[in-house]
Amino acid sequence: VPNSDWISDDREGLTICDATSSIFGMDMMPWTKLDVITYSWQKVLGGEGGHGMLILSPRAVARLESFKPNRAMPKIFRLTKGGKLNAGIFRGETINTPSMMCVEDYLDALKWAKSIGGLNALLQRSLDNVAVLADFVSKRPWIDFLCENPEHRSNTSVCFTLDLPADALKKLQKLLEGEGVA
Repeated sequence: VPNSDWISDDREGLTICDATSSIFGMDMMPWTKLDVITYSWQKVLGGEGGHGMLILSPRAVARLESFKPNRAMPKIFRLTKGGKLNAGIFRGETINTPSMMCVEDYLDALKWAKSIGGLNALLQRSLDNVAVLADFVSKRPWIDFLCENPEHRSNTSVCFTLDLPADALKKLQKLLEGEGVA
């Protein structure tokens, strides 16, 4: 999605964004347009998988506090207690016990990101990396981006098409396997 103009500032509903592949690697739309943002550590910062993060806007909190489910909710979805946001979840209390090694790894990744210049440096690194790929593609007739429109391409979830005969494709696959990347 090239911009967030289609999200009304006076909307009644909530805007939910799965930012797993974009957070820390793409210029996100104005945060005021997003009410619920989810992501996990394993993508752009290269951390351990299975640890979901949740960012809520004041509108999302108000919706949580006013919603009364007509059925039992699994513990993992209970973000309110007594009609109020269970703020402890956002101060370090957990629903399930995460690996403290993974938490420390994530904190290390955030410190590293800050040391290289923070979010702007991460965004530039991501753009520089996709530029290397684009240069590679531009010099070879047998590979192209799956998304043909450059304005719509992701710089964090890059997909290619290969126009190779079957024997060359198998040779490439063996090469990648031999290098431990496939």
